[in-house]
Amino acid sequence: MSKPNFVIIYADDLGYGDLGCYGSDLMKTPHLDGLAAEGIRFTQWYSSSPVCSPSRAALLTGRYPTRSGITQILGGERNIPGLPETEITIATLLKGLGYKTGMFGKWHLGTKFEHHPNAHGFDEFFGFMAGAVDYYSHIYYYGQERGILPLHDLLHNRQEVWQNGRYLTELLTEKAVEFIESNADNPFLVYLPYNAPHWPMHAPQKYVDRFPGVAPDRRIMAAMIAAMDDGIGAVIEAIKRMGIYEDTLIFFSSDNGPSTEQRNWLDGNPDFYYGGSAGIFKGYKYSLFEGGIHEPAILSYPKMVKAGQVSPEVGVMVDVFPTLLKLAGGEIPENLTLDGCDMLPTLTNNAPNPHSEIFWEYNGQLAVRQGKWKLVLNGKLDFIRPGENEIFLADIEADPGERLNLKDAYPELTQQLKALLENWYSNITG
Repeated sequence: MSKPNFVIIYADDLGYGDLGCYGSDLMKTPHLDGLAAEGIRFTQWYSSSPVCSPSRAALLTGRYPTRSGITQILGGERNIPGLPETEITIATLLKGLGYKTGMFGKWHLGTKFEHHPNAHGFDEFFGFMAGAVDYYSHIYYYGQERGILPLHDLLHNRQEVWQNGRYLTELLTEKAVEFIESNADNPFLVYLPYNAPHWPMHAPQKYVDRFPGVAPDRRIMAAMIAAMDDGIGAVIEAIKRMGIYEDTLIFFSSDNGPSTEQRNWLDGNPDFYYGGSAGIFKGYKYSLFEGGIHEPAILSYPKMVKAGQVSPEVGVMVDVFPTLLKLAGGEIPENLTLDGCDMLPTLTNNAPNPHSEIFWEYNGQLAVRQGKWKLVLNGKLDFIRPGENEIFLADIEADPGERLNLKDAYPELTQQLKALLENWYSNITG
């Protein structure tokens, strides 16, 4: 059996309610909607972190952020340490199995050359190292209040390149398509982490014009998502044109929930930003409530996965690593501790989710999900606003929006989950 190709597409700050196939009445995402129709749309898929860097580390290593050493948002200035050399990525293992590996987009796992994508298994890298850049000049502006000067941040492998004026979403799509066309005769991994719809809020007029009469914050968000969706459509079309669609697994998700950061406004408005949607969920980016970590997720693999599925089974970003490795015929190294599970039985036979518990940690917040129960300790709503309770227990099946705190109704269960969570955190940080 030939090895499948893999395409991982990662959005940035995209909320659960920001796609047409997830119920948005505004966003126009026909290509992602079509991909969902040709595969599986997950309704209970989680990021392993509510922010960029740790989420990406978990995706690429199959390990909780705390275990991989990336627990915070990393800076974008030169020589910022990042993903340790000792961490093994899915790109490294697939490369050892004969795969061509390419990454096109946002790295955000350290700017030191020893922590560069080329040092973590990617044969080709085109993109930027920081967490955000201007979409047209590709300059990293964040941190000027701390004395950090603006930096141009666009690289091809380790070489700085200039594409001033090119809209980055379109440029990343172009590079990914070129890689697919050049490697269609080999098994390949394409990692395409778009920076859309992360701030700054930029989009070509042709996309903005698709949404007349819409409020400015939602309009620019919709335009950026539409540009990304068009790019995904171009990637899918290239795969079909090369005659390898049946043999290609395509996975799409987002690193965390939508951002409420005021810098999204671009006009000095000090109000929280509400351009993105977490759907029915409580919380946003930075939060361990559902809105910060409950993500849209779509998987298509025509050779093995039946079309038209909507899966309620729980999945987590750390599951991508072991699932792809198993499909590629690889083995987990003996010295490697993974937190993810092989999702292949779920994908092909509707098997139950293999996780007994899922854990999260971020900036003093802790959370665990066990079956239908989810406990959040010291939960926040976003980067500033705290949650209403230090201990919050929810029945996610009955109350997916985490509106009703059941800690007093189930005190013994609350204490059991709290002890389980604190023990996990103690062990993983010890």
